Amino acid sequence: MKRIIINILIFACLPLMVAAQEEAGETARIWSHPVVYNYDEPVSWFFDLGDTSFQEEEGVYIWIWEPSEPDAGNWENSSEFAKLTHVGNKIWRLDLIPTEYFGVGIEAFDPIAGFPGFWHRLKNHDGTKQGSVSTVPVTPWQDFLTAGTMITSFPERPSFNEPVSILINTNHAAGFEGAENIFMHGGLNNWDVVQGYHAWMPAAIEKTRLKNMGNGIFKMDLIPSEYFGSIVTEDAEYKVADAEYEMENITFLFVRDEWAATTPDQILHAAAAVIPPDPILSFYPLRISQKDILGIWRKHNERGVNTLNYKITAGEKVIEGQFTGDTQIIKGFVNLADELKGLSNLSQIRIVLTDNNDREVIDTNIPLVTLD
Repeated sequence: MKRIIINILIFACLPLMVAAQEEAGETARIWSHPVVYNYDEPVSWFFDLGDTSFQEEEGVYIWIWEPSEPDAGNWENSSEFAKLTHVGNKIWRLDLIPTEYFGVGIEAFDPIAGFPGFWHRLKNHDGTKQGSVSTVPVTPWQDFLTAGTMITSFPERPSFNEPVSILINTNHAAGFEGAENIFMHGGLNNWDVVQGYHAWMPAAIEKTRLKNMGNGIFKMDLIPSEYFGSIVTEDAEYKVADAEYEMENITFLFVRDEWAATTPDQILHAAAAVIPPDPILSFYPLRISQKDILGIWRKHNERGVNTLNYKITAGEKVIEGQFTGDTQIIKGFVNLADELKGLSNLSQIRIVLTDNNDREVIDTNIPLVTLD
């Protein structure tokens, strides 16, 4: 901690050494794409200078001193490699591979060994204007290695126009042990927009391929508005997410090697979305006989789900049908007394429910009460 304080004090006093120093103000926000990255891979840092006096037409440079000081001695004449790229709307970007940019090994970024973060100032070329001391945030993701969970994301609730990193730990995914290639089959708003993994399309393979981070960890980095704003597909009729699209969630599953294995469907709720309650499936009565009327209803259905298809098997008898409704509730009744009339020695029925998107809701056996 002492090292950090000393560094900040030194650079806070730096304006005393140059003439006509102007304070530009504080950086409104700093973020990276990808959100999660190893320090020996490419990353872009973004700086929102909307609250500063930096102008879009002037050059903005970074003066950074952790974990090393790449532009040491050049405060009054910044090097070209320290220059940021203006991307619009008073947002600037710096592209780098940290180990190469700072000329250090990956061990230099170990927080346990004392790496406090990427402390820096932003400035003009000759140092007569400077922003406040700040740090590029680092997303700690290594705990995921030992968390015992299969999938996580950073951030937990993504935004439509901002980066998100989605990670899978194949050590906890059945059928993915030792996987070399993993792909994302994904969509927005419960598959309203779909970017599929198409094993026969090279462009789709590359777009949906996850990056191997080592130790069984793979990740997908994307900005939803860009990733789903153009779709790689052979489908003549497909939908894209345009600038006005309102993202409520990202729905996806991961695929190993040409559909050799898949994860269950996953969902990430958007930062701006109200998380809907989980669906509730109920049967009535709780204890039934073959002479009852069976009630089935499901509340809080997912967006786009308006039908339940049922298949009831009782011995050799199969009863099929469907109920319709809406996202609030779908309900209906099956007259077992009529349907199972004349059958004997039934101890249970099997109920399989699917929705109108061909997804299984439940496959279960329900015991039948024996009547005197």
